[in-house]
Amino acid sequence: MHVSASKNLAGNKQIIPTALQMEEIKQYLGKINKPAVKSIKSPDGDIIDCVRIDLQPALDHPLLKNHNIQMVPSMIPTYRGGNYTINTQSVRQGWSDVSSCPSGTVAIRRIKVEEVLRAKSLSRFGKKPLNYRSSASINPTHEYAIAHPNTQNGPIYGTRATFNVWDPDVEVGNEFSLSQLWMSAGLYENSDLNTIEAGWQVYPGSYGDKSTRLFIYWTADSYKNTGCYNLHCPGFVQTNNNIVIGGVLSPVSTYGGSQHEITLLIWKDQSSGNWWLKYGETIVGYWPSELFTHLSSYATSVEWGGEIVNTSPNGVHTSTNMGSGNFAEEGYEKASYIRNLMIVDSSNSLSPLQSIISSATNPNCYDVQNYQDANWGVSFFYGGPGKNSLCT
Repeated sequence: MHVSASKNLAGNKQIIPTALQMEEIKQYLGKINKPAVKSIKSPDGDIIDCVRIDLQPALDHPLLKNHNIQMVPSMIPTYRGGNYTINTQSVRQGWSDVSSCPSGTVAIRRIKVEEVLRAKSLSRFGKKPLNYRSSASINPTHEYAIAHPNTQNGPIYGTRATFNVWDPDVEVGNEFSLSQLWMSAGLYENSDLNTIEAGWQVYPGSYGDKSTRLFIYWTADSYKNTGCYNLHCPGFVQTNNNIVIGGVLSPVSTYGGSQHEITLLIWKDQSSGNWWLKYGETIVGYWPSELFTHLSSYATSVEWGGEIVNTSPNGVHTSTNMGSGNFAEEGYEKASYIRNLMIVDSSNSLSPLQSIISSATNPNCYDVQNYQDANWGVSFFYGGPGKNSLCT
């Protein structure tokens, strides 16, 4: 289903659906927005539905028809290298200050009609563009400041990292700014790239606002047909009722002031084959092994970093910020960072990296700088303002 568009509205085109298209959208929303045991109006405007765990959207996936929900992982990676602090109270989701979801349910952000209308088509709603390339590839509209391990020996079974959270300015609605980790296997060129992704993002064209949100993504075919953001399609199985995927994160870091962080851990349960997500100290859920081809075994690549979309509004480089909107050289309390980078190995141990290789697509616009000390381990600062005297 493709829809027509008219004038710009808040940086996005106002969509005018036909009666048939509107009916298709309502049918989709009827399938993806499951009946709620309880609904909560969040202060940020979202509606959070408490859905029975056995009725969640994931189980509509054809590969998961006979899937038995794994309520807890059989193992959690251990770190034997000493103390590692996680600030579990640093960033919250506002809906949880209003109410909570009862036991036996999961908390799911309700998708609105307006969100679907902002997509170019119903079939592409919640998905990255068909010409999207991974961060290691060249894409003229996507710019990166990223890092990967200096040496990558053998299979990868997970990663953990801590991100400070910001609210970067996004110039136009169909651009975004994010900070994330990527785990992947397969090749984009062979249309069999498998990825698991998680982080924070500001994406007005998807959510309809400029709030900073927790997000996930997955694909099993190089972003062509499988996978999506958050819970916009069946796939990710949620097991926790305290975290909303796609939910607003607050407070965010301030320039020269408080730094607010989230810690993400993704790892493969080598007993079930599922890939689990942990947010701070909360186990959120998992990507079932059945969704993947290459990642059903292990990952062969891991990356961390920032990404923006540059649509060159008005014929010049976008002013969309990456990270804090400041260059990496400004350092702590001013630049965005990702710290304490770790890898999960075949023995289910978290191993700190020894070194990383970092790079930036367009360092005049957004750059990256490695950092390491006893507390942060291997880390890096990254980001930038976008359009400036050297970035046009």
